[in-house]
Amino acid sequence: MNDYFEKLDRTIKEYFYILSEEIPDFLNDYINTPEMQKQAGISVSCGTYYSNIFGKRIWYSSLDHSVAVSLIIWNFTKDKKQTLAGLFHDIATPVFKHCVDFMNGDYEKQESTEELTTKIISESKEIINLLNRDKIKIEEISDYHIYPIVDNDTPMLSADRLEYTLSNGLGVRKNLWNLNEVKEIYEDIEIQKNEKGIQELGFKHLKIAEKFVKNMRILSNEYIANTTKLSMQFLADVMRKMYDRKLITKDDLYSLSDKEIIEKIEKCNYDNISKCFNLWKNATEIGESDTYIEGKYCRKLKGKMRYIVPLVRHDNEFIRINKISKTADEEIEKTINFKTKEFAYFNFDL
Repeated sequence: MNDYFEKLDRTIKEYFYILSEEIPDFLNDYINTPEMQKQAGISVSCGTYYSNIFGKRIWYSSLDHSVAVSLIIWNFTKDKKQTLAGLFHDIATPVFKHCVDFMNGDYEKQESTEELTTKIISESKEIINLLNRDKIKIEEISDYHIYPIVDNDTPMLSADRLEYTLSNGLGVRKNLWNLNEVKEIYEDIEIQKNEKGIQELGFKHLKIAEKFVKNMRILSNEYIANTTKLSMQFLADVMRKMYDRKLITKDDLYSLSDKEIIEKIEKCNYDNISKCFNLWKNATEIGESDTYIEGKYCRKLKGKMRYIVPLVRHDNEFIRINKISKTADEEIEKTINFKTKEFAYFNFDL
């Protein structure tokens, strides 16, 4: 076992062993490449981890998420190529994760950085050597969208969507379940075939699927709450301001960690960037309004709707849960129809 697994927080380590009792040896070599290790310095919570608005959270990196996704895939498929596609799916993640998508104007899909995945893999001497050793072609692992268990369209359940729902509910975003509950949910999942005849992860039992959907809804609301969207837009605007004034480079966004960028922000003497950043760090709430508020950092924001309508085994068929459960259907409708105030603001202006 390499140092990555040995140094994990106890809760995260136990969570990983729920996802897969076996940690395949080949995975360690890829985790130890510089390109994957760089992801250890990026929080999955898109920078929100660093503000008091969101309270105390478990530290969970982009590397942790990627490893967890790969363990889910290995557990269900024992397929090396799919497992590596899952491991690499966020290798192009920049600092503050999807905040750079906000910076690029990609609020709703949040895929603007994915095009760099193949470039990063192909330019890594270490990864290429490992792929040659394992007789795997770049195109077999660089696009995770080609494997439906790894990724599929909303609202289907994939390894990626399953992982961030489980970990975010374990304390990365909210404290919604403990390890025993995660284990109960995870052990109820199997590979099924959806209405299109394509493989998809689904549940064996309705009651457990309903529990999953309820917490999915709570998390989904969190992802598009104004606290989240406003903070992501604020960080995007901070980075844009510094980038436009050549205080950071595009390469910095992909080569530095969150904390290294934060250090640059806090040392920045230009305008009121560092002052506003520290106000955001120490803030405990935001303002919301149906109208624009003058003289404040006030924004009208869009976000990516993330939700799941899982399959459930029912009378020897695999049915979408909203077709057979009124409880789940109501939770899903709450997810889809969740609304926030039109404007959100901080009591300062950047």
